[in-house]
Amino acid sequence: MATQRTTAAELASRKAKGERLACLTCYDYPMARLLDQAGIDLILVGDSVGNTVLGYESTLPVTLDEVLHHAKAVVRGTSRAHVCLDLPFMSFQLSPRDALASAGRAVKEAGVQSVKIEGGRRLIGVVSTIVDAGIPVLGHLGYLPQSANVLARRKLEDSAAVRDALLADGTALQEAGCYAVVLELVPPSLAAEVTAALQIPTIGIGSGPHCDGQILVLYDMLGLGAGKGFRHVKQYAALDEIIGGAAGAYVDDVRRGAFPPSEGAGS
Repeated sequence: MATQRTTAAELASRKAKGERLACLTCYDYPMARLLDQAGIDLILVGDSVGNTVLGYESTLPVTLDEVLHHAKAVVRGTSRAHVCLDLPFMSFQLSPRDALASAGRAVKEAGVQSVKIEGGRRLIGVVSTIVDAGIPVLGHLGYLPQSANVLARRKLEDSAAVRDALLADGTALQEAGCYAVVLELVPPSLAAEVTAALQIPTIGIGSGPHCDGQILVLYDMLGLGAGKGFRHVKQYAALDEIIGGAAGAYVDDVRRGAFPPSEGAGS
């Protein structure tokens, strides 16, 4: 029997069951295959591909075509995990119609099961339009990387104004049909309050332990972040050292004439 892929509705239902969501970003087929086998619930093909894979200084230059290219590979590498595509900067902000066109390409061309959109109440029309067309939407509140040029700081203040805005934005996204919402760099106490107030799951990144799930950038978690780690990241491996060492050993073998081995060696 074919494996059933995790749906947005199933992810949303986990909150009532008290089941935490384990999520990671991913950008290629072999990594996606490993994450799928490991039991990751949701794989986000993030616009963080710009920083981690494409060499951009931020996520802003990432195009929809670039994310679609990587999403296709991730979908081909998975059979069980829910795959969500992160709509990049200026692929959804112009109008609900443009946003729907971008989301439609994500589903039709890449085969993902949902899309993620940064922003709160000001984008409710966009979210509603996409959801009404039958495409699930993952919300994103707190620090918004696509809005970095107009933000004073990365981490939100723990204030009454921020609290009220987060609660209003989260409620609005829930009512517009989002199946879950990412909370990025939200003070843990505020993240806990938003989590308790919403019926849909919250997925934290740098927002403390009280969210309904957690997400990290895969390359940060694996120690492939080229020294650009953040305090909220737990590094589960040091692949920079392993891969660098393997490549160095290969260079040494080639230059010494030890690779490839002489004909008949080792037989």
